[in-house]
Parts: sequence; structure tokens; C-alpha cells
Amino acid sequence: MADKKTAVVLVNLGTPDAPTASAVRRYLKQFLSDPRVVEAPRLIWFWVLRLLILPFRPRRVAKLYAAVWREDSPIRTISAAQAQGLTERLGVDVRYAMTYGSPGFPQVLDELVAADVERVVILPMYPQYSGSTNGAVVDALANWAKGLREVPSLDLIKDYWQEPAWLDAVADSIRRFRDDHGAADKLLFSFHGIPRSYQDKGDRYGERCQRSAALIAERLGLASNAWAVTYQSRFGLQEWLQPYTDKTLRTWAAEGIQSVQVVCPGFAADCLETLEEIESENRHYFIDAGGRDFDYIPALNADPGHLDALADILRPRLG
Repeated sequence: MADKKTAVVLVNLGTPDAPTASAVRRYLKQFLSDPRVVEAPRLIWFWVLRLLILPFRPRRVAKLYAAVWREDSPIRTISAAQAQGLTERLGVDVRYAMTYGSPGFPQVLDELVAADVERVVILPMYPQYSGSTNGAVVDALANWAKGLREVPSLDLIKDYWQEPAWLDAVADSIRRFRDDHGAADKLLFSFHGIPRSYQDKGDRYGERCQRSAALIAERLGLASNAWAVTYQSRFGLQEWLQPYTDKTLRTWAAEGIQSVQVVCPGFAADCLETLEEIESENRHYFIDAGGRDFDYIPALNADPGHLDALADILRPRLG
């Protein structure tokens, strides 16, 4: 096992500090200012963000956050539980950080350096690499390291969608859910989308999502017509990866499919995009279009099987 000078940092996307318009505005300004997230001419996007988005969108988004908020943001609460569970399994200090919002990734790294940690293993909590997520973690890490005279050893895990332990954990969670609730007519794998132009420029995220779903479906023994892959959470007017989740659900309902179960294997922790967008908004799309039964299968979160899988992925990096 690694010595006490090694630590692990789990990095997820982020969250506002509160479900209020002002907190959401601060969060969206940081998030949408990242050129990894929005690839647009900087001067034009500067004014679009400040004149068309930040004055209006935060109030609406804050209401959505309020609907899923408990004592804290779900993603922050779950991330803390994941870090604690992995600390117990691995015997090293495991912290969690956010690329946007708090606790900030650079802040957590500073704390580890101040504690004389000499080696840091970084795990972006996005199973399928995309430049807009995992790539943003790389940028943040590089920017942080530029400010140090002495940089600790850094081990960045690119992604982990192909890891058997993770694939088994997702398949097991779906299997347990179906044991309790029965199977649906269709199983939908919904992944966060990216603009189609990012793929055209070489981002292979969509390919990784498709392959992830196929490997999970294979473990479940599903026929090819029993499941599908779609993409959610598009933003703006440009084309994103297709097929879209909301349009697929409406089409299925109109075609007479009565029951659907949706799982989101790209999300390591439930958040606004799963708890509100999928479980609430897209449920209504399916039911209103004529569907009958809609179930959202929760993310792996701090489930013991998920933590065991992440420990299996991390352990070889710690020895």
C-alpha cells in the first residue's frame, strides 16, 4: 500500500454554493467562461455571456437547483461520501474537488502540498473522456502546477469507461433495479452531450459512450433492440451529438412503447442533469407523449459496488 505521502483527488464538474440566482450566476460565469466548455471566439462570447446569458439564465436555473437541493448540493454531498469511502478502502487521503465552484481543484491541491504530500493521483469523475470535461481538469492541473517552484509527482487517470470493475458495477446496479422493479420495454443509456463540432474536430467522446453502453448491455444479456444510446443537456442553437434524449423519449411514446428505464452511466454522482432533467423533465416528456411507466435508475453515487470498483482502478496507481 502507498505511504502517507500519497493522496488521491476525485474531480467532478461543480455546483453553485447555494440554490440562489446570485450563486448560480457566479458558478455559470466560471463554468461558461472556460474555452474547453464553449469553443467560440472569445470576444464575441464575452459579450454573449454577459449580456444574454448571465442576466437571465441564473434565476431560472436556481429554481431547478432548489428542487433537488437538500442540506447541500447533491453532487457535493455524494462526492464527499465517495472520498470518505475510498479513504477507508485505500488507506490514503482521498479528497474531492470541483473544476468549477467549491471546493476548488487548485485549493485542494494547495492543501495537499501544504500537508507535505509528495504524490497525487487525480481521477476525473467522468468515465468517458471528453475535452470539455476531462480535458478541463488537465488544463486546471497544468495552470496550478505553473505556479509552483516544486511540483509533486502527478498521476492523472485519463478515463475509466473500459475498466471491467466499473462496467460490472453499472451492470449490477441496473440488474438490482430491475430485480426490484421489473424490466421495461426499453433501456435508455443517456449521456451528457457535446456539440457535434467538437466531435468533428477529433473528440472521440461519443464513440466512448457508445462502446460503454454496448459493453454494459452485453453484461446484461440485452438484445440489440432492447436498448439505445442518446445524449442530453444540449445548450444553445448549434447541433449536438444525436440522437437527443428528449426527442427519443417522445418518439418512443408515440410509437406505443409503454415503459422506459433510463440510466446515465456518464455521471458518477447524481446532480441537476439527472435528478431534474432526466427524472423530472424527461419523465414528463415521455408520459405526456403517451408513455405509461418511466423509471430513472440512479447513478452509482457512493454505492459500495461503485466504491469497490473505483478502489480497484486506483489501487495499482498507489502501490
